[in-house]
Formats: sequence, C-alpha cells, structure tokens
Amino acid sequence: MNNTDNTVHTAKGDALTSSTHTRIPAVLVLADGRTFRGYSFGAAGKALGEAVFTTAMTGYQETLTDPSFHRQIVVNTAPQIGNTGWNDEDNESRDGKIWAAGLVIRDLAHRVSNWRAQRSLPEEMAEQGLVGIRGVDTRALVRHLRDHGSQPAGIFTGDNADRPVDVLVAEVKAQPTMQGADLTGEVTTNEVYEVPAEGEARYTVVAYDLGLKSTTPAQFAKRGIRTVVVPASTPFSDLAQYSPDGVFLSNGPGDPATADAMVATTREIIEARLPLFGICFGNQILGRALGLDTYKLKFGHRGINVPVKNVLTGKIDITSQNHGFALQAPEGETFETDFGPARVTHVCLNDDTVEGVALVDGRAFSVQFHPESAAGPRDANPLFDQFIELMDGSAGHAGVEK
Repeated sequence: MNNTDNTVHTAKGDALTSSTHTRIPAVLVLADGRTFRGYSFGAAGKALGEAVFTTAMTGYQETLTDPSFHRQIVVNTAPQIGNTGWNDEDNESRDGKIWAAGLVIRDLAHRVSNWRAQRSLPEEMAEQGLVGIRGVDTRALVRHLRDHGSQPAGIFTGDNADRPVDVLVAEVKAQPTMQGADLTGEVTTNEVYEVPAEGEARYTVVAYDLGLKSTTPAQFAKRGIRTVVVPASTPFSDLAQYSPDGVFLSNGPGDPATADAMVATTREIIEARLPLFGICFGNQILGRALGLDTYKLKFGHRGINVPVKNVLTGKIDITSQNHGFALQAPEGETFETDFGPARVTHVCLNDDTVEGVALVDGRAFSVQFHPESAAGPRDANPLFDQFIELMDGSAGHAGVEK
C-alpha cells in the first residue's frame, strides 16, 4: 500500500490560503513619496485611495464591507489578518460588496481556521477585485501616518510595481483627495427597501442611507422597529407616505461639508419635531444642521477600542469608530441653535474630539461612534433604546403632513 500521498486534507473552515505560496511583488506608494514594498494578495493590478489605519484586532470583514470605507486603503495594525476567513453572515453592506479601495497587512494567515468560514480572505478579495499587499512593515507605516496624517496612496502589483517611483507618486497625487469629496451618492441605495421588525412592529423609522451598515436596521428590528431605508436624496416631503415615528441618519463616507442638501433636509425634520437619531456621518450632519462646522482630522479614529465619555452622566464607553472628519467644538457647555439650545453630549478621551451632540429638549441627538458595533464592543448599544424612549415620549405629538 502506498503511504506517500502528499495531499493536504482540510476541513471546511480550516483551509490553506493559496496566496501565501505566491510572491508577486507589490508596492504601497504614499503621496509624500514614501514607499513600502511587499507582496500581492487578492486581486492583481492597482488600487488608489486614502491610506488610513485601523487599530481593530478583529472584524476585518465588517471593515472591508462597511460603505464608510469607500475610496480608502485600509492598513491593519493587527499583525496577522485572514485567520477567520470569510463568511456570508458578517457583511455590513447589503449585498456583500467590499467597499474599501485596498488592504495593507503585515502577515497573511497561512490557514483559515473558523467554523463559520466559507472561503478565505484572498479568495473573496480576488472575486471582488480588491487589491492587497502583504509583508509590509505596518508598524513603520502606521507611525508614518500618525506623524504625517492620512493621505492619498496607491497599491501597485506585478509589472505596475516595477514602474519608476516618481511616476507612481504622480499617479497617486493626481487622484481626488478626501477633503471635499461628496461620496454619499456613490454608496446610497437606489431604491426604497424595508427591514421588517421582529415580531409586532412598535414603530416605523425612516433611515436615510448615507452609507448604511446592515447591522443598524438589524438593531432596530430586534427592538420591534420597522425600518424603511430611503436614498440620501429623498426630500422631506416624501416621508409622509411612510408615517414615520422617527428618522435615522446613517454613517457614510466623504466630507460632511459637501452634504448641504442633507443638512437642509435634517433641519426640516427637526422643525417637524420628529424624533431624530444619527450615527457617525449622521452626527456630523446633525451638528451642521445645528450650526456647527466640521474639519478633517489628521489621521482619524478607526478601531474598536476608543474611549468616549458621556459628559452628562460621566459614564465611559469603549466604542467602535470609523471617521476622518469631526465637528468643531462649540464654546461653552451649551450653544444656541435655530431650534433652541443644544449641547455636546460625548467627547473622545484620546483627543477631546466631539463625539455626540443633542438638542437640550432631547428630540434630536447623535453620536460619532458606532453603538451597533460590528465589529466591536457593545457598551453604547443602549443608545438604540434611548431612541425608542424618545419615540415613546413623542407619540402623537410630531410628524409630517400627508
């Protein structure tokens, strides 16, 4: 009997990744001329976007499919990526689309080992055309981005990586910057759709899709809320047909300074006294509607371990975050708006960035972080219950005219 069979037998969720056996050269080029060489994995070719880093140790699938990462090249600080593979359950985009522009990692896991895995990370990247580079000194890269800020970048693989560096730098610099980028129209839904409540529906919420993560309506559904998701361009006058009890402004990519139409719609929602809740980009939209300005952070907040203090209660939450812009802090504990006094409700303990705002009367509030997590801690998850309590108190007292 021949016992020299060299075939590697692997169970589902415990498969070798083929990309670890190939060594196709690749290079990451930053706009300031700094280059980092490594090897290609996923799709071949080139990818352009803003180089940003995330400190999350887990959740790369949720990160890559989050529409907020549109046009961004994600750098993972965690040294090994790919060990949990890829499944069809953890996508944050409605259709499973990868929205990130590229992926930069140090070590690619040689073996996928997770009972939920259905394929490997490189296989999914190749299928969806996501270009990646592995073998990069990500500690040096992240330190550079911390010192010099997030910036335009490009990943070039194979023959593209052999082109002169000055030519590659010029190509990187020629791409549009994130500051001034209006990306909502590129990520929003093209049609209205509904996420039904689990069990009997208590309320109906209209969610403006500015780059909505799928976990958010799932959080509403668990609480008995029917969610009607509408395109970002939906005028306020169209909401009456859904008889909403509240309105939600989602997360999303791009520069909030470009979202004048959404800010105007938000002002109409507040004037109608509809309960309003916003997350991430939605926080910046509400802040602008209340008269605050926005600005671009040097390297942003991206990770699942960001401490935030609720200045009203003193409670500290460890939060999931993904944003490169923030609200300009007002002077004083409260500030005047066209809708009455408002206040900052949350601040980041790392750098004092504004992490939440609200009208003092409570009918509109928002946070910069992600209480829905996915991935990340669930310290701030009760904010969804706060929204329900707001609708409880507003029942029959607000709405849009039909």
